[in-house]
Amino acid sequence: MESPRLPPTSQGPLAGVRILDLSRILSGPFATMIFADLGADVIKLENPRTGDDTREWAPPYQGDQSAYFLAVNRNKRGIAVDLKTERGRDIARRLAERADVVVENFRPGTAGRLGLGYDELAARNSRLIYASISGFGQTGPYSSEPGYDAIAQALGGLMSVTGEADGPPVRVGNSAADLGASMWAAIGILAALHARHTTGRGEWIDISLLDGQIASLTYLAGGYFATGEVPRRYGSAHPSIVPYQAMRTADGHLMVAVGNDTLWQRFAGLVGLPELADDPRFVSNPQRVANRVELIQLIEAALAAKGSAAWAEELSRVGIPAGAINSIDAALAHPQVQARDMVLTVEHPTAGPLRMAGSPIKLSEYTTTVRRPPPTLGEHTGEVLRELGYTAADIETMRREGVIR
Repeated sequence: MESPRLPPTSQGPLAGVRILDLSRILSGPFATMIFADLGADVIKLENPRTGDDTREWAPPYQGDQSAYFLAVNRNKRGIAVDLKTERGRDIARRLAERADVVVENFRPGTAGRLGLGYDELAARNSRLIYASISGFGQTGPYSSEPGYDAIAQALGGLMSVTGEADGPPVRVGNSAADLGASMWAAIGILAALHARHTTGRGEWIDISLLDGQIASLTYLAGGYFATGEVPRRYGSAHPSIVPYQAMRTADGHLMVAVGNDTLWQRFAGLVGLPELADDPRFVSNPQRVANRVELIQLIEAALAAKGSAAWAEELSRVGIPAGAINSIDAALAHPQVQARDMVLTVEHPTAGPLRMAGSPIKLSEYTTTVRRPPPTLGEHTGEVLRELGYTAADIETMRREGVIR
Protein backbone atom coordinates (compact mmCIF):
# COMPACT_ATOMS: atom_id res chain seq x y z
CA MET A 1 0.00 0.00 0.00
CA GLU A 2 1.44 3.36 -1.01
CA SER A 3 2.11 6.03 1.59
CA PRO A 4 -0.19 9.06 1.56
CA ARG A 5 0.93 11.96 -0.60
CA LEU A 6 1.90 15.19 1.08
CA PRO A 7 0.34 18.42 -0.23
CA PRO A 8 2.45 20.60 -2.54
CA THR A 9 4.21 23.49 -0.83
CA SER A 10 4.83 25.72 -3.84
CA GLN A 11 3.55 26.85 -7.21
CA GLY A 12 5.26 26.22 -10.53
CA PRO A 13 5.30 23.60 -13.29
CA LEU A 14 6.78 21.01 -10.91
CA ALA A 15 4.59 21.83 -7.90
CA GLY A 16 3.58 18.58 -6.25
CA VAL A 17 6.85 16.83 -7.15
CA ARG A 18 8.81 15.97 -4.01
CA ILE A 19 12.54 15.31 -4.14
CA LEU A 20 14.69 13.88 -1.37
CA ASP A 21 18.16 15.31 -1.94
CA LEU A 22 20.85 13.17 -0.35
CA SER A 23 23.58 14.78 -2.45
CA ARG A 24 26.27 17.26 -1.60
CA ILE A 25 28.89 19.55 -3.15
CA LEU A 26 27.87 20.50 -6.74
CA SER A 27 26.64 17.85 -9.19
CA GLY A 28 23.64 16.76 -7.12
CA PRO A 29 22.74 20.09 -5.49
CA PHE A 30 22.78 21.96 -8.81
CA ALA A 31 20.46 19.33 -10.35
CA THR A 32 18.02 19.54 -7.45
CA MET A 33 18.12 23.35 -7.52
CA ILE A 34 16.90 23.21 -11.13
CA PHE A 35 13.85 21.32 -9.86
CA ALA A 36 13.42 23.56 -6.83
CA ASP A 37 13.42 26.64 -9.06
CA LEU A 38 10.60 25.07 -11.08
CA GLY A 39 8.43 24.52 -8.02
CA ALA A 40 9.38 21.06 -6.75
CA ASP A 41 9.56 20.55 -2.99
CA VAL A 42 13.23 19.65 -2.51
CA ILE A 43 14.18 18.39 0.94
CA LYS A 44 17.95 18.55 1.36
CA LEU A 45 19.29 16.13 3.94
CA GLU A 46 22.66 16.94 5.51
CA ASN A 47 24.94 15.61 8.21
CA PRO A 48 23.91 17.32 11.49
CA ARG A 49 27.48 18.11 12.51
CA THR A 50 29.25 19.16 9.29
CA GLY A 51 26.46 19.68 6.78
CA ASP A 52 27.13 19.64 3.06
CA ASP A 53 30.90 19.68 2.44
CA THR A 54 30.61 23.05 0.73
CA ARG A 55 29.47 24.74 3.93
CA GLU A 56 33.17 24.63 4.80
CA TRP A 57 34.45 25.52 1.32
CA ALA A 58 35.33 29.09 2.17
CA PRO A 59 36.39 31.84 2.02
CA PRO A 60 34.63 33.60 0.46
CA TYR A 61 31.82 33.92 2.98
CA GLN A 62 28.69 35.99 2.88
CA GLY A 63 27.92 36.75 6.48
CA ASP A 64 28.64 33.46 8.23
CA GLN A 65 27.73 31.30 5.22
CA SER A 66 29.92 29.81 2.51
CA ALA A 67 29.34 31.57 -0.82
CA TYR A 68 29.80 28.23 -2.60
CA PHE A 69 26.98 26.57 -0.65
CA LEU A 70 24.71 29.57 -1.08
CA ALA A 71 25.14 29.47 -4.87
CA VAL A 72 23.45 26.09 -5.46
CA ASN A 73 20.94 25.47 -2.67
CA ARG A 74 18.13 28.03 -2.92
CA ASN A 75 14.44 27.09 -2.84
CA LYS A 76 15.12 23.96 -0.77
CA ARG A 77 14.06 22.90 2.70
CA GLY A 78 17.01 21.77 4.77
CA ILE A 79 17.05 19.01 7.38
CA ALA A 80 20.00 17.67 9.34
CA VAL A 81 19.91 13.91 9.97
CA ASP A 82 22.67 11.47 10.92
CA LEU A 83 22.46 8.59 8.43
CA LYS A 84 24.94 6.57 10.48
CA THR A 85 22.19 5.98 13.04
CA GLU A 86 19.25 3.64 12.54
CA ARG A 87 16.75 6.30 13.52
CA GLY A 88 18.33 8.68 11.04
CA ARG A 89 18.13 6.12 8.26
CA ASP A 90 14.49 5.48 9.18
CA ILE A 91 13.76 9.18 8.65
CA ALA A 92 15.35 8.99 5.19
CA ARG A 93 13.34 5.87 4.34
CA ARG A 94 10.09 7.53 5.43
CA LEU A 95 10.89 10.53 3.26
CA ALA A 96 11.68 8.27 0.29
CA GLU A 97 8.32 6.49 0.72
CA ARG A 98 6.61 9.84 0.13
CA ALA A 99 9.01 11.15 -2.52
CA ASP A 100 8.83 11.12 -6.27
CA VAL A 101 12.59 11.35 -6.67
CA VAL A 102 15.72 10.61 -4.66
CA VAL A 103 19.03 12.14 -5.77
CA GLU A 104 22.35 10.94 -4.36
CA ASN A 105 25.99 11.32 -5.36
CA PHE A 106 27.74 8.97 -2.95
CA ARG A 107 30.46 6.69 -4.24
CA PRO A 108 28.75 3.64 -5.79
CA GLY A 109 27.77 1.13 -3.12
CA THR A 110 27.66 3.61 -0.23
CA ALA A 111 23.90 4.24 -0.34
CA GLY A 112 23.27 0.50 -0.51
CA ARG A 113 25.41 -0.11 2.57
CA LEU A 114 23.33 2.48 4.40
CA GLY A 115 20.15 0.67 3.41
CA LEU A 116 19.22 3.61 1.18
CA GLY A 117 20.03 2.15 -2.25
CA TYR A 118 17.61 1.91 -5.13
CA ASP A 119 16.54 -1.67 -4.46
CA GLU A 120 15.76 -1.03 -0.80
CA LEU A 121 13.84 2.20 -1.40
CA ALA A 122 12.01 1.02 -4.54
CA ALA A 123 10.73 -1.98 -2.56
CA ARG A 124 8.95 0.54 -0.32
CA ASN A 125 7.87 2.91 -3.11
CA SER A 126 7.52 1.37 -6.56
CA ARG A 127 6.97 4.79 -8.15
CA LEU A 128 10.27 6.15 -6.88
CA ILE A 129 12.71 7.62 -9.39
CA TYR A 130 16.22 7.25 -8.03
CA ALA A 131 19.07 9.24 -9.59
CA SER A 132 22.68 8.37 -8.80
CA ILE A 133 25.48 10.70 -9.87
CA SER A 134 29.04 9.43 -9.57
CA GLY A 135 32.44 9.91 -11.13
CA PHE A 136 32.41 6.81 -13.29
CA GLY A 137 28.95 5.26 -13.03
CA GLN A 138 27.57 2.22 -11.28
CA THR A 139 29.27 -0.31 -13.58
CA GLY A 140 32.67 -0.80 -15.19
CA PRO A 141 36.22 -1.23 -13.87
CA TYR A 142 36.45 2.32 -12.49
CA SER A 143 33.03 2.40 -10.82
CA SER A 144 34.41 2.28 -7.28
CA GLU A 145 36.90 5.11 -7.83
CA PRO A 146 36.17 8.51 -6.28
CA GLY A 147 34.87 11.02 -8.80
CA TYR A 148 36.01 14.62 -9.03
CA ASP A 149 35.30 17.21 -11.68
CA ALA A 150 38.94 17.79 -12.59
CA ILE A 151 39.59 14.06 -13.02
CA ALA A 152 36.59 13.73 -15.34
CA GLN A 153 37.81 16.73 -17.34
CA ALA A 154 41.23 15.10 -17.62
CA LEU A 155 40.18 11.54 -18.45
CA GLY A 156 37.31 12.71 -20.68
CA GLY A 157 39.63 14.62 -23.01
CA LEU A 158 38.34 18.12 -22.24
CA MET A 159 41.61 19.34 -20.74
CA SER A 160 43.56 18.12 -23.77
CA VAL A 161 41.72 20.63 -25.99
CA THR A 162 41.66 23.51 -23.47
CA GLY A 163 44.51 26.01 -23.29
CA GLU A 164 46.85 27.69 -25.74
CA ALA A 165 48.34 25.60 -28.52
CA ASP A 166 51.88 25.93 -27.17
CA GLY A 167 50.90 25.71 -23.49
CA PRO A 168 49.97 22.92 -21.08
CA PRO A 169 46.46 21.45 -20.84
CA VAL A 170 44.27 23.38 -18.41
CA ARG A 171 41.07 22.81 -16.52
CA VAL A 172 37.98 24.68 -17.72
CA GLY A 173 37.36 27.69 -15.49
CA ASN A 174 34.19 26.30 -13.92
CA SER A 175 33.31 22.75 -12.88
CA ALA A 176 32.15 21.70 -16.33
CA ALA A 177 31.99 17.96 -15.61
CA ASP A 178 29.97 18.41 -12.42
CA LEU A 179 27.59 20.89 -14.01
CA GLY A 180 27.19 18.74 -17.10
CA ALA A 181 26.33 15.72 -14.96
CA SER A 182 23.79 17.86 -13.10
CA MET A 183 21.96 18.67 -16.30
CA TRP A 184 22.11 15.09 -17.62
CA ALA A 185 20.61 13.99 -14.29
CA ALA A 186 17.83 16.57 -14.56
CA ILE A 187 17.01 15.40 -18.10
CA GLY A 188 16.98 11.77 -17.00
CA ILE A 189 14.68 12.54 -14.06
CA LEU A 190 12.25 14.45 -16.26
CA ALA A 191 12.21 11.56 -18.75
CA ALA A 192 11.52 9.07 -15.95
CA LEU A 193 8.73 11.25 -14.52
CA HIS A 194 7.14 11.31 -17.97
CA ALA A 195 7.51 7.54 -18.46
CA ARG A 196 5.97 6.91 -15.05
CA HIS A 197 2.66 8.33 -16.32
CA THR A 198 2.49 5.28 -18.60
CA THR A 199 4.25 2.57 -16.62
CA GLY A 200 3.25 3.55 -13.09
CA ARG A 201 6.78 2.64 -12.01
CA GLY A 202 9.92 4.54 -11.17
CA GLU A 203 13.42 3.59 -12.26
CA TRP A 204 17.11 3.99 -11.48
CA ILE A 205 19.04 6.69 -13.34
CA ASP A 206 22.81 6.15 -13.50
CA ILE A 207 24.73 9.35 -14.36
CA SER A 208 28.51 9.57 -14.54
CA LEU A 209 30.73 12.64 -14.77
CA LEU A 210 32.98 10.82 -17.26
CA ASP A 211 30.04 9.74 -19.43
CA GLY A 212 28.85 13.34 -19.55
CA GLN A 213 32.28 14.56 -20.62
CA ILE A 214 32.49 11.97 -23.38
CA ALA A 215 29.01 12.95 -24.62
CA SER A 216 30.05 16.62 -24.69
CA LEU A 217 32.94 15.89 -27.07
CA THR A 218 30.34 15.89 -29.92
CA TYR A 219 32.08 17.34 -33.01
CA LEU A 220 35.54 16.80 -31.49
CA ALA A 221 34.88 13.06 -31.30
CA GLY A 222 33.18 13.20 -34.70
CA GLY A 223 36.25 14.77 -36.29
CA TYR A 224 38.49 12.12 -34.79
CA PHE A 225 36.21 9.30 -35.93
CA ALA A 226 36.13 10.79 -39.43
CA THR A 227 39.85 11.42 -39.89
CA GLY A 228 41.81 9.62 -37.18
CA GLU A 229 43.42 12.94 -36.28
CA VAL A 230 43.53 13.66 -32.56
CA PRO A 231 42.06 17.10 -31.72
CA ARG A 232 44.50 19.54 -30.13
CA ARG A 233 44.45 22.81 -28.25
CA TYR A 234 43.56 25.99 -30.11
CA GLY A 235 43.25 28.43 -27.20
CA SER A 236 40.11 30.49 -27.77
CA ALA A 237 39.97 29.48 -31.46
CA HIS A 238 37.68 26.98 -33.15
CA PRO A 239 39.32 24.00 -34.89
CA SER A 240 37.02 24.19 -37.92
CA ILE A 241 36.04 27.88 -38.30
CA VAL A 242 38.29 30.90 -38.96
CA PRO A 243 38.22 33.69 -37.80
CA TYR A 244 36.49 32.48 -34.64
CA GLN A 245 38.59 33.42 -31.61
CA ALA A 246 39.76 36.16 -29.30
CA MET A 247 42.01 38.67 -31.07
CA ARG A 248 44.08 41.59 -29.86
CA THR A 249 42.77 45.11 -30.27
CA ALA A 250 44.15 48.50 -29.24
CA ASP A 251 43.16 47.98 -25.62
CA GLY A 252 42.64 44.27 -25.01
CA HIS A 253 40.95 41.37 -26.72
CA LEU A 254 37.77 40.92 -28.74
CA MET A 255 35.92 37.66 -29.34
CA VAL A 256 34.82 37.36 -32.97
CA ALA A 257 32.73 34.54 -34.47
CA VAL A 258 32.72 34.72 -38.28
CA GLY A 259 30.69 31.60 -38.85
CA ASN A 260 30.26 31.58 -42.65
CA ASP A 261 31.60 33.04 -45.89
CA THR A 262 28.91 35.72 -46.12
CA LEU A 263 29.93 37.07 -42.72
CA TRP A 264 33.56 36.87 -43.79
CA GLN A 265 32.94 39.13 -46.80
CA ARG A 266 31.26 41.66 -44.53
CA PHE A 267 33.90 41.37 -41.81
CA ALA A 268 36.88 41.85 -44.10
CA GLY A 269 35.49 45.07 -45.48
CA LEU A 270 34.49 46.51 -42.12
CA VAL A 271 37.92 46.01 -40.50
CA GLY A 272 39.64 47.64 -43.47
CA LEU A 273 40.83 44.53 -45.29
CA PRO A 274 38.51 44.35 -48.32
CA GLU A 275 41.28 42.89 -50.47
CA LEU A 276 41.24 39.73 -48.35
CA ALA A 277 37.58 38.99 -49.05
CA ASP A 278 38.37 37.45 -52.44
CA ASP A 279 41.96 36.42 -51.76
CA PRO A 280 42.22 32.75 -52.82
CA ARG A 281 43.97 31.98 -49.51
CA PHE A 282 40.95 33.14 -47.55
CA VAL A 283 37.93 33.14 -49.84
CA SER A 284 36.21 30.15 -48.19
CA ASN A 285 36.31 28.73 -44.70
CA PRO A 286 38.44 25.65 -45.56
CA GLN A 287 41.08 28.01 -47.07
CA ARG A 288 40.93 30.24 -44.02
CA VAL A 289 41.42 27.23 -41.75
CA ALA A 290 44.43 26.12 -43.82
CA ASN A 291 45.95 29.62 -43.63
CA ARG A 292 44.83 30.39 -40.08
CA VAL A 293 48.12 31.78 -38.69
CA GLU A 294 48.76 34.21 -41.54
CA LEU A 295 45.14 35.45 -41.56
CA ILE A 296 44.94 36.08 -37.82
CA GLN A 297 48.14 38.12 -37.96
CA LEU A 298 46.65 40.32 -40.69
CA ILE A 299 43.36 40.78 -38.82
CA GLU A 300 45.03 41.64 -35.51
CA ALA A 301 47.14 44.28 -37.25
CA ALA A 302 43.92 45.87 -38.51
CA LEU A 303 42.12 45.59 -35.17
CA ALA A 304 44.95 47.48 -33.46
CA ALA A 305 43.39 50.66 -34.80
CA LYS A 306 40.58 50.71 -32.21
CA GLY A 307 39.57 49.37 -28.80
CA SER A 308 37.47 46.28 -28.16
CA ALA A 309 34.24 48.10 -27.28
CA ALA A 310 34.32 50.18 -30.46
CA TRP A 311 34.96 47.14 -32.65
CA ALA A 312 32.24 45.12 -30.89
CA GLU A 313 29.70 47.89 -31.50
CA GLU A 314 30.62 48.26 -35.20
CA LEU A 315 30.67 44.53 -35.90
CA SER A 316 27.44 43.82 -34.04
CA ARG A 317 25.69 46.63 -35.90
CA VAL A 318 26.17 44.75 -39.19
CA GLY A 319 25.29 41.33 -37.78
CA ILE A 320 28.76 39.95 -37.09
CA PRO A 321 28.87 38.22 -33.69
CA ALA A 322 31.48 39.95 -31.54
CA GLY A 323 31.93 40.83 -27.92
CA ALA A 324 34.40 42.09 -25.38
CA ILE A 325 35.72 39.47 -23.00
CA ASN A 326 34.01 40.32 -19.74
CA SER A 327 35.34 39.66 -16.27
CA ILE A 328 32.79 37.99 -13.99
CA ASP A 329 31.69 41.29 -12.46
CA ALA A 330 31.19 42.84 -15.90
CA ALA A 331 29.29 39.78 -17.12
CA LEU A 332 26.89 39.95 -14.18
CA ALA A 333 26.37 43.68 -14.74
CA HIS A 334 25.76 43.36 -18.49
CA PRO A 335 22.46 45.01 -19.46
CA GLN A 336 21.22 41.90 -21.26
CA VAL A 337 21.95 39.77 -18.19
CA GLN A 338 20.08 42.25 -16.02
CA ALA A 339 17.14 42.46 -18.43
CA ARG A 340 16.80 38.66 -18.41
CA ASP A 341 16.61 38.50 -14.58
CA MET A 342 19.79 36.47 -14.43
CA VAL A 343 20.81 38.08 -11.14
CA LEU A 344 18.33 37.45 -8.32
CA THR A 345 18.27 38.76 -4.76
CA VAL A 346 16.81 37.20 -1.63
CA GLU A 347 17.09 38.00 2.07
CA HIS A 348 19.00 35.33 4.00
CA PRO A 349 18.47 35.05 7.78
CA THR A 350 22.19 35.29 8.60
CA ALA A 351 23.91 36.35 5.37
CA GLY A 352 21.65 39.35 4.71
CA PRO A 353 20.74 40.41 1.15
CA LEU A 354 21.98 37.59 -1.04
CA ARG A 355 22.57 37.93 -4.78
CA MET A 356 22.85 34.86 -6.98
CA ALA A 357 22.79 33.80 -10.60
CA GLY A 358 19.24 33.24 -11.83
CA SER A 359 17.63 30.39 -13.74
CA PRO A 360 18.09 30.30 -17.53
CA ILE A 361 14.75 28.49 -17.95
CA LYS A 362 12.18 31.01 -19.14
CA LEU A 363 8.60 29.73 -19.35
CA SER A 364 5.71 31.77 -20.69
CA GLU A 365 3.45 30.70 -17.81
CA TYR A 366 5.92 30.74 -14.93
CA THR A 367 8.63 33.09 -13.74
CA THR A 368 11.37 31.59 -11.62
CA THR A 369 11.60 33.24 -8.22
CA VAL A 370 13.55 32.68 -5.05
CA ARG A 371 10.86 31.39 -2.71
CA ARG A 372 13.36 30.35 -0.05
CA PRO A 373 16.96 31.37 0.58
CA PRO A 374 19.46 28.50 0.91
CA PRO A 375 18.68 26.81 4.23
CA THR A 376 20.78 27.11 7.33
CA LEU A 377 21.89 23.74 8.67
CA GLY A 378 18.82 21.88 9.94
CA GLU A 379 16.55 24.89 9.45
CA HIS A 380 13.49 22.82 8.49
CA THR A 381 14.17 19.60 10.40
CA GLY A 382 11.30 20.01 12.83
CA GLU A 383 8.86 21.12 10.12
CA VAL A 384 9.60 18.13 7.87
CA LEU A 385 9.57 15.59 10.70
CA ARG A 386 6.21 16.82 11.88
CA GLU A 387 4.89 16.30 8.34
CA LEU A 388 6.14 12.70 8.60
CA GLY A 389 4.16 12.16 11.80
CA TYR A 390 6.90 12.49 14.40
CA THR A 391 5.74 13.99 17.68
CA ALA A 392 7.36 16.91 19.46
CA ALA A 393 8.71 14.45 22.03
CA ASP A 394 10.23 12.26 19.29
CA ILE A 395 11.92 15.26 17.74
CA GLU A 396 13.29 16.53 21.04
CA THR A 397 14.66 13.08 21.94
CA MET A 398 16.41 12.72 18.58
CA ARG A 399 17.88 16.20 18.90
CA ARG A 400 19.19 15.39 22.34
CA GLU A 401 20.75 12.14 21.07
CA GLY A 402 22.39 13.87 18.09
CA VAL A 403 20.34 12.00 15.47
CA ILE A 404 19.04 15.29 14.11
CA ARG A 405 19.74 18.98 14.38
